[in-house]
Amino acid sequence: MKKLIAFDLDGTLAESKSALPDRMSELLNELLDNFQVCVISGGKFGQFEKQLLGNLKTSPANMEKLHLMPTCGTRYFTYDINATKWHQIYAEDFTEADKKKIVEALREGVKECGFDKDKTWGEQIEDRGSQITFSALGQEAPVKEKEEWDPDNAKKAKIRDIVAHKIPEFEVRSGGSTSVDITKLGIDKAYGMEKLMQILEISKEDILFFGDRLTEGGNDYPVKAMGIDTIEVSNWKDTALALQAILHTI
Repeated sequence: MKKLIAFDLDGTLAESKSALPDRMSELLNELLDNFQVCVISGGKFGQFEKQLLGNLKTSPANMEKLHLMPTCGTRYFTYDINATKWHQIYAEDFTEADKKKIVEALREGVKECGFDKDKTWGEQIEDRGSQITFSALGQEAPVKEKEEWDPDNAKKAKIRDIVAHKIPEFEVRSGGSTSVDITKLGIDKAYGMEKLMQILEISKEDILFFGDRLTEGGNDYPVKAMGIDTIEVSNWKDTALALQAILHTI
């Protein structure tokens, strides 16, 4: 039996930047009764609080079994039951000089692609400390607009390739439906999983990972490439059905 069930967030546990559905909250609570659970996603910790924790109804004892890895595993948080708050274990933060160089490369790359003229909702470039994220339509874009902007991922791939050429000393990869994420070189979701395996003293065989972008080039793919068992889903409803099956077999 697996010891840890890990998840992407957007498109896997909830719609993009939307609250955890009630049904998923119920299933995660039941899952935490039986497994360690990890959520690893490109969003910052504040987004996890709003999107995941805000509607997760579970006990403090279960919260201790929940592992949060914002910004694609460049940060790691666990719940301190005595202090009743989340505690940051590590953060792979950029220097200010790194941030400046990355932002300049993003602005240049997006302009070269011609995507700087698209309609936006909110800021396009967000400093998440250990990750810089470019959201083509802005941080607050409606889900429908985001889904329609780049259905074949060609636009994100174009931005990623141009920006990666400008700053080869950093990791540049496709993120969510309209985003490109930049971290320190060699740091992605596989890095986060490796760190968690070391901390929990478990192996790849002990983990099952759910994600919606497991094909090559997707931000969940590094987890699959490292040999962890994965289940690809299209939305949170697919995840819910799979979890029901898992919980039924316990």
